[in-house]
Amino acid sequence: MSFITEEALETVGCEQDGSVAIITLNRPEAMNSISEQLSAELHIALDRAEKDDSVRVIVLTGAGDRAFCAGYDLTEPPESPSTSESLRYWWDVDRPTPDRLWHIMRLEKPVIAAVNGWCLAGGFWYALSSDITIASDRAVFGQPEIRELQGSTVLFSFLVGWKHAHRYALTGDHFDAREAERIGVVNEVVPHEELMDHALALAQRVAMVPAESLRLNKRITLLAMESMGLRTALESAVFLETIVHATATDSKEIEDLRTVRRQQGIAASLKLRDDKFRPEPGGPRSKSR
Repeated sequence: MSFITEEALETVGCEQDGSVAIITLNRPEAMNSISEQLSAELHIALDRAEKDDSVRVIVLTGAGDRAFCAGYDLTEPPESPSTSESLRYWWDVDRPTPDRLWHIMRLEKPVIAAVNGWCLAGGFWYALSSDITIASDRAVFGQPEIRELQGSTVLFSFLVGWKHAHRYALTGDHFDAREAERIGVVNEVVPHEELMDHALALAQRVAMVPAESLRLNKRITLLAMESMGLRTALESAVFLETIVHATATDSKEIEDLRTVRRQQGIAASLKLRDDKFRPEPGGPRSKSR
């Protein structure tokens, strides 16, 4: 059975254009944020594309014009947990992340991310782990979640160096597509209306290379990154992430944020979290409100 004829997925779209598989994160009403279902279906789609001999290259994008992916759905930990319960909860939440990112990197077929809007948090990590990233000139990147005891990803520092990584991983500031290109997060920036045509044209160009050569050369690069310690760093960060998350029970700031989130909703809690950082020096929220 081919990539395109297998059973349809609910939160991920699957199309094929010649030898290019197009996988679309399909929760536009939620800015294509990553639910448990979407996460599972995305990796099912990636596996299907890898197994289909008619597919040479994969393009990953988001549905609609607003977002590539706004990150993982926000989850609320149990109230008043013991230390052991808190550690276990966050270990279960954080532990799958390295495997999900490594899955994209270890695929035997290249993945091109076509970033068409907001690209935040876990969505940002998927764009980083793709082999090539093309951004619309409307794209916006960032990890604003670090403002509430969340972790960055070591992929960021591996790609851009620790100075650039710290500029954004220590503030949670957004940055626009041109800044992403300058520091090495994306390969190219193109006009928004040309994004998919450009990504597909590049994918077709890559697909002209023999499949065995694509597989070999992708693996050579991955082996280099693995030898430099990337896989170990991704795995080790889970322990730090779990500890950081578990310390939230001792933070009044985080407790206030979670209280607002429970009582008034996500939008109100994000306003409480982010308003004090505005105006930001870059990105679409640089103007005062």
